[in-house]
Amino acid sequence: MAQQITEGVGIMVETFYQPTHSNPLKCEHFFAYRITIENLTIYPVKLHSRHWHIIDSNGTHKEVQGEGVVGEQPIIQPGDTYQYSSGVNILSEIGKMYGTYLMENLFNKKKLTINIPEFKLIVPAKLN
Repeated sequence: MAQQITEGVGIMVETFYQPTHSNPLKCEHFFAYRITIENLTIYPVKLHSRHWHIIDSNGTHKEVQGEGVVGEQPIIQPGDTYQYSSGVNILSEIGKMYGTYLMENLFNKKKLTINIPEFKLIVPAKLN
């Protein structure tokens, strides 16, 4: 599990290889990931957008940007968590992802850039 705290917002990432959604013969490997966002501050925060970097071991680098996460722009109260799951397809057995969330302190309207820690995407058989 990858973890990081930025500006009082904790990000935890867990990854899961999805063999039933992958096609190794075509070098297509699908990974699910679960993100937990924890508000460790004393004010509510709103997640406005995301910016991902997705890199596979072939050197392919994709960037994905967009509003919110999984169709939502959650407001996370102090001490609360927000969790969501999503997925990514890469064209190699090993890759990685990292990025940022643009969030807002709803008390003073200050924009916050929250780091999403780098996490590995590795087909389990590669670890043997």
